[in-house]
Amino acid sequence: MSAIRQDRMNEEIKKVVSEIIRDMKDPRVSAMATITQAEITPDLKYAKLRVSVYEQDEEARKASVDALNHAAGFIARELGRRMQIRRLPALKFTLDTSIEYSVHIAQILDTLHTSREAGEQDD
Repeated sequence: MSAIRQDRMNEEIKKVVSEIIRDMKDPRVSAMATITQAEITPDLKYAKLRVSVYEQDEEARKASVDALNHAAGFIARELGRRMQIRRLPALKFTLDTSIEYSVHIAQILDTLHTSREAGEQDD
């Protein structure tokens, strides 16, 4: 599969799975769960989806990802129905912590910036 086609498939799967998750009525899945990235293999057998969950509690984030992995069969069936593709990829959801990491780095940089300003004012 060409790289352009694979990129288009990744984006389309990301979009459709996000819609499916929003339509799900599972209370275990956080309302703030978002698909941030989809990586599908060239043979369309497997898809790894990264999920960002905006919750303070780490257990709630892991529970949302576990619930999505538990419902992966249902989500794959809906994906096939909505996209009308022949081969349904096996879906694997993983927790994406890149947003939290970037917020953490921004906080560190902000504290460095404020401490530098405080040091300049003392001089």
